[in-house]
Amino acid sequence: MSTPAAAMVGYEAPPKLEKKPVKFSNLLLGAGLNLFEVTTLGQPLEVVKTTMAANRADGMSGAIKRIWGRGGVLGFYQGLIPWAWIEASTKGAVLLFVASEAEYYARSFGASNFVGGISGGMAGGLAQAYATMGFCTCMKTVEITKHKVAAAGMKPPGTMETFMQIYRAEGIRGINKGVNAVAVRQVTNWGSRFGLSRVAENGIRKFTGKSEGQKLSVTEKILASAIGGGLSAWNQPIEVVRVEMQSKTVDPNRPKNLTVGKAFRYIYQNNGIKGLYRGVTPRIGLGVWQTVCMVALGDVAKDAVEKLTGDKVTAKH
Repeated sequence: MSTPAAAMVGYEAPPKLEKKPVKFSNLLLGAGLNLFEVTTLGQPLEVVKTTMAANRADGMSGAIKRIWGRGGVLGFYQGLIPWAWIEASTKGAVLLFVASEAEYYARSFGASNFVGGISGGMAGGLAQAYATMGFCTCMKTVEITKHKVAAAGMKPPGTMETFMQIYRAEGIRGINKGVNAVAVRQVTNWGSRFGLSRVAENGIRKFTGKSEGQKLSVTEKILASAIGGGLSAWNQPIEVVRVEMQSKTVDPNRPKNLTVGKAFRYIYQNNGIKGLYRGVTPRIGLGVWQTVCMVALGDVAKDAVEKLTGDKVTAKH
């Protein structure tokens, strides 16, 4: 007859679920890496992507010529200060707070690590869109697509003047134009990037003969994340819709009061499937560059933040 003690032999209790603390050192690491990424190649790729999505008759070379004509090298950095900097320095913090909470509650309801991670990422992406990314992407797009009034001999409005003009004319809704499309993009981005990167990691482990517990090298991490980020560009139509909703390009044929559905139909009717995927190449490049910054520079930045704050960084990069 077995005793309760005998029945417990070889039994391991599942690890206790603990809520991960959100540390200042984690936030500083995320903000620092994001600011570096956007200030180097990030914003130029963003400008090319947005220009192609707004001017769908342009190819890559046409978009580059258009941007260069707007202001030479500085044309590729339109919208960087302050909007891209605000977005870069805050979106990581919002993601970390919300994703950590959402993952904890998903796990507490019995979700697996994988499902909990995707749930956290999607909730974090949604929060990013409505907290800071909506108005930041709107203002970046306005900066990139507004007409050059200087050509008419007038002084072009500054960044904050443009912001106040939109706010006075359209209020908060005008500043957050296209935020629903941003939310859809962020949710699908984080869900698919997380899942596809994990699939790529598993493929790399099988190819190299590494077990589940073995760490991937920096090169292998970059490859897995780049594959995940590149394949996540399947939702580029949502990005083109977002740009169209926020664009200041004048088109008398464009419907008034654009919704996500109206913008999608308008783009498809005028430019077909090809138009819905305009800007996908620089977007893939942007995903790869973000990955290189977060993974390749992650360890260096992690050490620097730990020395600066005296606090151990626990965030994944």
